[in-house]
Amino acid sequence: MSKPLNWRDFGSDFHRRAVAPATARARVWRDWVRDNDPVYAAARHPGRPEKWALGLVLTLTLAVALFLALFDWNMLRGPIGRWASAKYDREIALTGDLDVDLFSWTPSAVVRGLKIGGPDWARQEDTANVDEIRASVRLRKLLAGQIEMPLLSFTRPKVVLIATRDGRKSWQLNPNKPDTGEGMKLPVIQQLVITDGQLSFDEQRRRMTLQAAVDAREGANGDAGFLLEGRGAVNGSPLKLKIQGGPFINIRRNRPYHFQADVSGAGSSLSARGAITRPFDLGRFDATLTMQGRDLSDLYLLTGVTLPNTPPYRLSGALNRNERVWTFRDFDGRVGASDLSGEVRVDAAQRLRVDAELRSRRLDIDDLAAVLGARTRTNAAGTDTEAPVVVGGKLLPDAKLQTERLRTMDGTLTYRATSVKANEFDVRAVDLGADLKDGVLKLDPISFNFNRGELNGTARIDATKDTPYNAVDLRLAGYPLESIVPARNGSVPLSGRALGRARLEGPGASIHDFAAASKGSLSLVVPNGRMRAAFAELLGINASAGLLKLLSGDQSESRIRCAVADFGVNNGTATARTFVIDTDVVLAQGKGSIDLGAETLNLRIDGESKKPRLLRLWAPITVSGPLTAPKVGVDVGEVVGQGGLAGLLGAVVAPVTALFAFVDPGLAEDADCGRLIASAR
Repeated sequence: MSKPLNWRDFGSDFHRRAVAPATARARVWRDWVRDNDPVYAAARHPGRPEKWALGLVLTLTLAVALFLALFDWNMLRGPIGRWASAKYDREIALTGDLDVDLFSWTPSAVVRGLKIGGPDWARQEDTANVDEIRASVRLRKLLAGQIEMPLLSFTRPKVVLIATRDGRKSWQLNPNKPDTGEGMKLPVIQQLVITDGQLSFDEQRRRMTLQAAVDAREGANGDAGFLLEGRGAVNGSPLKLKIQGGPFINIRRNRPYHFQADVSGAGSSLSARGAITRPFDLGRFDATLTMQGRDLSDLYLLTGVTLPNTPPYRLSGALNRNERVWTFRDFDGRVGASDLSGEVRVDAAQRLRVDAELRSRRLDIDDLAAVLGARTRTNAAGTDTEAPVVVGGKLLPDAKLQTERLRTMDGTLTYRATSVKANEFDVRAVDLGADLKDGVLKLDPISFNFNRGELNGTARIDATKDTPYNAVDLRLAGYPLESIVPARNGSVPLSGRALGRARLEGPGASIHDFAAASKGSLSLVVPNGRMRAAFAELLGINASAGLLKLLSGDQSESRIRCAVADFGVNNGTATARTFVIDTDVVLAQGKGSIDLGAETLNLRIDGESKKPRLLRLWAPITVSGPLTAPKVGVDVGEVVGQGGLAGLLGAVVAPVTALFAFVDPGLAEDADCGRLIASAR
């Protein structure tokens, strides 16, 4: 067994080995200073010079203290005002008494009649006028390099803030120092008192004005705390703002300061409940944000963030500010009849940047039409959005793109809808991406997955000018024709898969304006399919076969060997370059045009029967009128002579062959279209 530790012996040994040598070295250093240091010797035995120096220092100290105690601080009002006016290039003056008390553990100052004028371009309004400011600091903290204010009081402050359309701000004392967006950092304030404060705000870019009252009271009653409440207007609609917080008397640096804020205007309302995580650092806080309104794009007027057009919305999530970065994360809610969740990150640097990752578990495709500018209606329960509402007979959306808003920010967007509510287009999933930089918006990908087939493409919108210049390139692959022409009486009149491509470019602030001024091409190919024999016969207006089959309800089918429609677009008019429908019984060729601006059709289809008929009236089929309600008729005033199958096929083979590579490089390998080409040789 080991021997127990003897603490008395241990202490004695430690003193002998460590403490005693250190004490001896200290005595040696003390003796050296006493014998050799002149300062030490003069202090112990001061001579006449030393006594005179000490007396002079004490006299000067007392003189300075007496001077400061009796000094009329009002004499500094003029010099302070002139110095500040020259430094900040605006009129700054102290028009009332200036009192300073330095002989205290909490030095204080009282400033009466502070005036801060506006910059050169806003001289008509003073930026600030304050009847009285009282402030004190804790001396002990100040000597340690910290600022702690036991009291900060403002009596009847009047503040006027003006922001111009070109970005100038009247409250920026140093316009050469850009606003970093990191938020204000205040010293520790133990008591904040604001009496009869007034705030006026005029933001000209968004046509926002606000007149607000500001008060801050200390105490334990219900009136204690901070309150800013006001009314105004934003873009002509009423605006209301209310911000509340608790009294400052109990604030500590390590204790969150709770607040609530509510703002409504421009058809939107926002409500935040949260806390400043580190009091006096206004650049950091956490809150729960709920927002709702008629259209997300209206939020630009309240927040300055450009958002797309939408149906009515309600979203709620966690809002966090970390200096210049704002994050709205883990939010969920509804936009129209669709759910929406995700995260939005806003970097409020000198040039705003917004990055968003959004997703929907179940999308109502009509809600997405609203993003493109279509007019939609969502029912009161928010369970269904109606298809785009046709206004004035126009189908293409005519809502204008706010190009000036796009030029104020950069950012990215990803959106994914994993499922889509049943719709007439049979869309099953949606995947979208966007990148905005320096006023140029790129959409990539644009992807819609159908039950069978898909639509993929890209788009580019150059919004650097008031009228944007746009370019789109969309490819359709494998889309089922039966999704376009629904079944009737249990029978599908048309089936097969469609492939197509739309490549257009041109100016326009809306989809309608863009289509009306566009140039490029529109192409659609059906390599193979099936058609009711009655309809196939009627392509040649065969009265002896087609009408009888149609009237008798004949459900037999004819094969579509190949169908091709290729339109060249110039100045918004799509003119048919190749328009061929080849079936087992009829070969039809079309011509005509589509006016994308007026949204009207003017097409004519001439059919050529492949089989001899005893009774036959050969006349063109016409398709005319608005896109929303086209009329199909027969031009009985014109009888067309036989043209010959070989000549007709020979005329279209070359255009069709070139079109295959444009729509789908592998399309020429399709067996049925291949036979069409072969038969023409």
